[in-house]
Amino acid sequence: MHFNKTKIIATLGPATSSTEMLLKLIAAGVNVFRINFSHSSHENAEELITKIRDINKEHGFNIAILADLQGPKLRVGVVEEGAVLEKGDVLSFSNVDEIGTSKKVFMTYSRFAADVTVGERILIDDGKLLLEVTESNGTDLVKAQVIHGGPLKSKKGVNLPNTKISLPCLTEKDLADLEVALKHEVEWIGLSFVRSVKDVRQLKQIIASRKAPCKVISKIEKPEAVVEIQQIIEETDAIMVARGDLGVEVPMQSVPLIQKMIVNKCHEMGRPVVIATQMMESMIDSMTPTRAEVSDVANSVLDGADAVMLSGETSVGKFPVDVIEAMSKIIQHVEASGQVATKKENPPTIRGKRFITDSICYNASKIADQVGASAILTMTFSGYTGFKISSHRPKTNIVVLTANRSILNMLSLIWGVRGFYYDNMESTDNTFKEIKQIAVNNGLASSGDLIVKVASMPIEESGTTNMLKISQID
Repeated sequence: MHFNKTKIIATLGPATSSTEMLLKLIAAGVNVFRINFSHSSHENAEELITKIRDINKEHGFNIAILADLQGPKLRVGVVEEGAVLEKGDVLSFSNVDEIGTSKKVFMTYSRFAADVTVGERILIDDGKLLLEVTESNGTDLVKAQVIHGGPLKSKKGVNLPNTKISLPCLTEKDLADLEVALKHEVEWIGLSFVRSVKDVRQLKQIIASRKAPCKVISKIEKPEAVVEIQQIIEETDAIMVARGDLGVEVPMQSVPLIQKMIVNKCHEMGRPVVIATQMMESMIDSMTPTRAEVSDVANSVLDGADAVMLSGETSVGKFPVDVIEAMSKIIQHVEASGQVATKKENPPTIRGKRFITDSICYNASKIADQVGASAILTMTFSGYTGFKISSHRPKTNIVVLTANRSILNMLSLIWGVRGFYYDNMESTDNTFKEIKQIAVNNGLASSGDLIVKVASMPIEESGTTNMLKISQID
């Protein structure tokens, strides 16, 4: 099975919930499975987590799980089939949970009428429908005139680009969903609609209080988050550029440059970055992607994204395996060009507590490229050296060994990293002899190749990374 450095995240759903389908997706190139709590019950989520963990155990895979919290996502309720909004129509948004029509629809957010004011825009279904508020009673009813019409579908998202929403980042639903994620110690938790660095801190405090090993992916889909992006990147474990909602909340033409800015900042600050939404959307119903979609995926890979994510394409699409195979081919072709790199180098400059480790990781990446090494080999106890080496985008293989299976799975989202389980910490010489053999056995290095070894000395004490050595495989 070919290994791509840019990882693939696939969202699970009705089209991809069987064990047989999960195995097919993994064979096609999936590294991380996303469980979207916007559409998944707790029972369904726990069933999927168990299936993925069983597959990892049975087949020796390290597939990670991303539990994506819904966040303060506004949605309309269930709508009758065939409802269509025409330009000039007036649609009423009510707090009464009933089947919606083209005249009246249920709004899941109870403070909707209190937050919006006359003249503000309402966008439904990723901006496909545009309305303008004409009336609000401030409690339970909003009326809006249709500016751009079209089919009104059940449970579609609502964006309010001009409105300050009073919902907290973690809603009651999110806190209940979070309990499931923490109970099962999933590797990654997606925090939706981040508006401030405080939102990230709140989630991390909950995770820390439960002593869970989960890492946080902050999803950037609000203009407030773009303003605070530096602080958010510093606080979080990874970033996701969620272009669907972001492209509705900010002018559409701003999204490409915001995406590139965020990717570059993540490289500079050593944080993984995921590009998501509408990457291969035409393949929900088509066997092949549009060439514009191919270019979009290719450009994300060229920019150095850690992972690219599929949503409806794999959760409800007709061709889930084909879309993974197509995405994998694009990634493989682009990476073979040798053009994937960070925009600028980011050597450590601040002499903090990680300065020595950061310096070793930076120089290991540069030396490996300079001498044409086949692999960088490193042991990790927290995953940190894997993150740091990856952030410099070396051209060589990054082989990370750890005795922590949770860390092993978590690293499946990180660019270029191949993780292997290893727990025999007897001595430095013996350890590197064995892990060199692991690299050879897995086709990542061959006899006569140069490799770069990174470790803490003495290795059995698992302290600060302080050693870098170049050696040749016998």
